Amino acid sequence: MISIQLILLIIFGLAAIWFGWRVFMTSSMVRSALSLLGSMVAIGILFLVMEAEFLGVLQIMMMGTEMSIMAIFMMMYMMDPGGLGNMDMSHQKNVSIVAGVAVTILITGAALFADWGIIATQVPSAHEQNRLLGMEILKRSMMIFETAGVTILTGMIASIAVALSIKKSMEK
Repeated sequence: MISIQLILLIIFGLAAIWFGWRVFMTSSMVRSALSLLGSMVAIGILFLVMEAEFLGVLQIMMMGTEMSIMAIFMMMYMMDPGGLGNMDMSHQKNVSIVAGVAVTILITGAALFADWGIIATQVPSAHEQNRLLGMEILKRSMMIFETAGVTILTGMIASIAVALSIKKSMEK
């Protein structure tokens, strides 16, 4: 019997793949960023469908912010962000196609023919899973997350400062 959860997993899984494919099929950097955002949101919805609400909402929030910033920076620094020129976003097409097909076959084979073992006999509630995940993040991984966040923020401030100083020097 096919459940609504399985149908949603298939729909949003295919949407994530389609948007991922669209990233490389447009000549516009902004459209490429928005397609990547669509793919990441579809993956976030996959988490929500699989009842991993914390990870789903986190994925959507992080990727929404990240792709928005990426689109803004691409418009600032790219010579042709709208894709009106002859820029081609796909490189080494034949190698990419062969690699993509080979990896897809390998992953599908591993998923279908692997011995997945015994399904968990006891699963904590969603509330307990969120609590355990929060404890894991706050213990071992907190310094890594904080360092990465400060580093990204510093890079953003530095690039804006460089852009403003270049603009100011060009005006003189």
